[in-house]
Amino acid sequence: MGQKQQSTADPTAEPKKRRRVGFFNVDSGIEAKDCIKVYLVSSKEEVGSPDSFCIDPVDLNSFFDEDGKIYGYQGLKITIWVSSISFHAYADITFESTSDGGKGITDLKAALQRIFAETLVESKDDFLQAFSTGSNLIGSMISSGEILKLKASNGRVTDCNSDLKAAISDVEVVRMVVGKTAAGHLYSRLIPLVLLLVDGSSPIDVSDPSWELYVLIQKKPDQQGEIQCRVLGFSAIYRFYHYPDSSRLRLGQILVLPPYQHKGYGRYLMEVLNDVAVSEDVYDLTVEEPLDYFQHVRTCVDLSHLLVFDPIQHAVSSAVSRLKQGKLSKKIHIPRFMPPPSVIDDVRRSLKINKKQFLKCWEVLIYLGLDPVDKYMEDFVSIISSRVKDDIIGKDSGTNGKRVIEVPSDYDKEMAFVMYRSQVGEASDVQMDENQTNQEEQLRQLVDERVKEIKSIAQKVSGHRV
Repeated sequence: MGQKQQSTADPTAEPKKRRRVGFFNVDSGIEAKDCIKVYLVSSKEEVGSPDSFCIDPVDLNSFFDEDGKIYGYQGLKITIWVSSISFHAYADITFESTSDGGKGITDLKAALQRIFAETLVESKDDFLQAFSTGSNLIGSMISSGEILKLKASNGRVTDCNSDLKAAISDVEVVRMVVGKTAAGHLYSRLIPLVLLLVDGSSPIDVSDPSWELYVLIQKKPDQQGEIQCRVLGFSAIYRFYHYPDSSRLRLGQILVLPPYQHKGYGRYLMEVLNDVAVSEDVYDLTVEEPLDYFQHVRTCVDLSHLLVFDPIQHAVSSAVSRLKQGKLSKKIHIPRFMPPPSVIDDVRRSLKINKKQFLKCWEVLIYLGLDPVDKYMEDFVSIISSRVKDDIIGKDSGTNGKRVIEVPSDYDKEMAFVMYRSQVGEASDVQMDENQTNQEEQLRQLVDERVKEIKSIAQKVSGHRV
C-alpha cells in the first residue's frame, strides 16, 4: 500500500504569506424622500424656524436617476425653502463626506434644477433678500389680468356653507390669458410646486394662447403696511374650439397651496370656473384625468347646483319611484336607470356639466331620494353593480374608454392630437383578471368603493343643504 509522502521542504525557509481578499463596499444609495425636506415660507423669519410649513411632495424620487436614489454621499441632508412671496427656492445641502461607491456621485445641483429651474438661487442671502425685492412681484404680474367675481345673483354665494363664505371674503380670482399677459412668467414660477404636489403632472405649454390661468389671490398688508398679493392657488384651463361657433373648457391643472387647503378656497375657485363657463355660454366644462380627492370636491360642487335645478327634479323623482318598486336584485337584467337624453342636454346647456360627470352625480341624486335609505339599499347596490359591470366589461356601455392619436398641426407639430371614443369590447381603463372568480371579486370591490364614495358625497351634500 502506498504511503503519503512527507514534505521535504526546508524548515528554515520563510513561510508563504497568505493572500488577503478584500470586499468592496457597494454604495446602496439613499432615497431622495429620506434626505430632503421642503418648506414653504412667507417671510425671512420663517426660514430655519421649527414652525415653518413643511410640504409633502408626491414623489421626490422621480427626479433622481432611474431608481430614485442619491449616490456618493454620507450623512446627506438637503433642506429646501420655497418662498410663497416670489417663489424663489434655496437649497441648503450638508453632508459628512463623499465617495464613489461604484455608482458615481450624484450631481445634486443638476437634479434640483430639474425641479426648480431658474427659481433656484445660489446664495441664501439672495434668497432672503427676495422677500423684500420681490414683495410686489406677484402684484405686478397679475396687474394686466382680468379680475373675476362670483355672481351673487346665481345664488351660489348666498347658499354656500360658512367655510366658503369665509374663504371668499378677502380673495379674488384673476384670469390671465397666455400670450397676452404675464401668465407664462407667473406659471414658470409655479411649475416647481406643480411638479412636487400634483401627481403625474407635467408643465403646460406657455407658448400656446389657448391656455388660460385663473389665479386665486389674497391681498394682505405686509409688515410695512403695504398691500401684498399672495397666490393661494391656481387652475390652468384650455379653451377648445367647438363646432360651429362655441368653445369647450378643459381644466388641465388645479392646485391650492398646502397652507391654504381644506379652507374652502378650492371650492371657490371651482365655483368661479363654473360661473365663467355659464356666463360665456361655452359648450361644457370638462376635467382632464381628475384625481380622486378633486373629483370628490367637483361632484359636491356640481350636486349643489343640480339639487336646485328644477328641470331635472321630475326625472330624479321618477327614477327614485321606479327603484322603490323593488326586487331589482332578484332580476336577471337590471335596468340602468339612466336620465332621459333631454335632461342630460338641459344640464349641459344650463350648468355646463358634461354627460360623464352628470351620470356620476345622477347616482348620488337617486341615493339622496331614497327614504328610508336602508330599505332600498340592496336594490340601489344592484343598480350600481350592473352599471359598473357594463362599463368594465363593455355590455351596453355608454362610457367606453378614449384613445389619443398624435397628428400634425399647423400650430405645433409636436403637440397636436385627436381623441376618439373606443368601441364596445375594446380595452377598459381597468385591467380585469381573466379568471372568472377573480373578476367577480374585482367587480365587487369596485362596487363597494363606488357605493362608499356615493355615501360620503351624499353625507357632505346633505349637511350643506339649506
